Amino acid sequence: MLIKRNLLVFFRDRSAVFFSLLAVFIMLGLYILFLGSAMEEDLSQKLGLKDSQVGVVTASLTLSGIISVTCVTGSMGAMGIFISDKEKAGKDFLTSPISRNKLTAGYMFSGALISAIMSFAALIFCLVFIVAKGGHLPDIKGFLGLLLTTVLSVLCGSSIVFFITCFVSSEKAYASLCTVVGTLIGFLIGAYIPIGVMPDGVQWVIKCFPMSHSASMYKQILTDNSTAVLFKNAPSDALGDFRSIYGIHLAYGSYTSQFWLSALILAGTAVIFYSLSLKVLKKKS
Repeated sequence: MLIKRNLLVFFRDRSAVFFSLLAVFIMLGLYILFLGSAMEEDLSQKLGLKDSQVGVVTASLTLSGIISVTCVTGSMGAMGIFISDKEKAGKDFLTSPISRNKLTAGYMFSGALISAIMSFAALIFCLVFIVAKGGHLPDIKGFLGLLLTTVLSVLCGSSIVFFITCFVSSEKAYASLCTVVGTLIGFLIGAYIPIGVMPDGVQWVIKCFPMSHSASMYKQILTDNSTAVLFKNAPSDALGDFRSIYGIHLAYGSYTSQFWLSALILAGTAVIFYSLSLKVLKKKS
């Protein structure tokens, strides 16, 4: 009932829905107006190609970041209900005959459901955009990978956001927090600038941020076919270097993260932050 109530409250507030997707609209606008052509020109010069797949690859890279961002910003919009309740009716909930476990699960999973709806909508839009650019839809294995990635990304993003909101007590403070996160999240997952061109210290910060693995998983699936075509006549190490520079594979020294490891990191992060959120709420009197 708490999950159902939170869903109704969120989608009744159209402004909350809009601002949850605002970061996505900004990133998409930046790609269409500035980043897209600049990335295509830069990549064409580096590879010495004028292939139509260049546009597909750059679109897939940027749109992968957009979907990952949605998994976080969608959760932040949903968790605004939690902040509003804490400010206006927090004591009512804490003194009601409902366990802290159920209370925590109600807010977290309603936030995850809202984020999932937003993220799947963004995913469908991005797939349509990629096809319009001349790309192809993933096969069955790819679709299953996208489904798994979206579910894990939503759970990971929701658990992190919920943990942060446990320490925020007013709607004004939360609005400021949303502004900061919405501005930084694109940089933290390497959506605006290729990871490989950043300083080493910044690269390590991005690679240690769990949601970077979400973007990496999306990139691996969405760029698989187009990069294979683009690099079919390139030197053997060119594709590996490209994947490292653009964050398709996250390299830690000599080790390169695999899809299954990124999935485990997202799942483990979700469990850890959910448990921490539960501990914080249990301590509230």
